[in-house]
Amino acid sequence: MNDFDALQAAIGRAADARQAEQRACEAFLNALYHALRTASGPGLPLNNVTLDFTPDPDQRLRPVPPGGWHAAWLRLGLCEVFVRVRRENGAFVGEYAGRGAFHLTGTTEDDLIALARRLLRDVAALYLGEGGRGPPGPDRLN
Repeated sequence: MNDFDALQAAIGRAADARQAEQRACEAFLNALYHALRTASGPGLPLNNVTLDFTPDPDQRLRPVPPGGWHAAWLRLGLCEVFVRVRRENGAFVGEYAGRGAFHLTGTTEDDLIALARRLLRDVAALYLGEGGRGPPGPDRLN
């Protein structure tokens, strides 16, 4: 088997795990979108929130290898926030707005709403000039 064939075989062997990881990350981003829509509280949905999946511009391989980033743009009214997420030891690890970070081991509705509210506060702080360099590392919600 030559090197090219070995590469194709490796990609094929990882296909199921890679696709499962992609579905999980996209489901997480979709759940975050829904959490953002309800972050204002019961009966106060935010109607001007949209989700647009996009390839991560820092990703240098396609298809994305296991452990790679999956990304989306979240439109929050007048601004858009780039969010990327990947799986790491069963948790969802992510970044948003170039400065915010998260590490979620649980994805309950409460976990996602807490993340959505923090994301909204952090982005508002950036626009108000209070963002500084952002948090020093992933915030552990669970």
